[in-house]
Amino acid sequence: MINSNHIKRGMALKVDGDLVVIQSFEHHKPGKGAAIVRVRIKSLSKGTTVERTWRSGEMLEDVELEKRNVTFNFEDGDQLVFMDSETYDQIHVDKSDLEDLLKFISDGMEFQILLYEGKPVSVIPPNFIVAKVEYAEEGLRGDTATTAYKEVTVEGGGKIQTPLFVKTGDMIKIDLRDMTYVERVNQK
Repeated sequence: MINSNHIKRGMALKVDGDLVVIQSFEHHKPGKGAAIVRVRIKSLSKGTTVERTWRSGEMLEDVELEKRNVTFNFEDGDQLVFMDSETYDQIHVDKSDLEDLLKFISDGMEFQILLYEGKPVSVIPPNFIVAKVEYAEEGLRGDTATTAYKEVTVEGGGKIQTPLFVKTGDMIKIDLRDMTYVERVNQK
């Protein structure tokens, strides 16, 4: 059992007999009354996402998950195929679980997969990746009085906002947790 104040993103719980994963959470203290925890949870059996609220301090049933290091191998129809780094087993995951990251994934990229009773529950991407900019419009000279951004396309087709000085061919570091530009990386 776990206190509702201690839940985190990616944590697995049993709610009403269904296995769910926390996608987001927010602690809220209204002016009057007890504090509450608002969460967005994804049902792993139904594939649906719902919002719930729990009283602050309410006890919830947590689930132990097995964590494995894997590398991305290839796409197979509606599935992504990962290889376990220790056992070399192939693990198949639905593309829909990583839909927002598909254009940033490359062969050999390392991930962590959470398993429950041997079945994949959640895929955790690396926090940062380095990608080559395939297309960037030229920044306008003198357009730097304020922080200005432009959209660039990186290898794989992903689009991200970067500062104006980023050019085609640059290597940039991207934070996959919130899809933001971090820095330009020196090319060696």
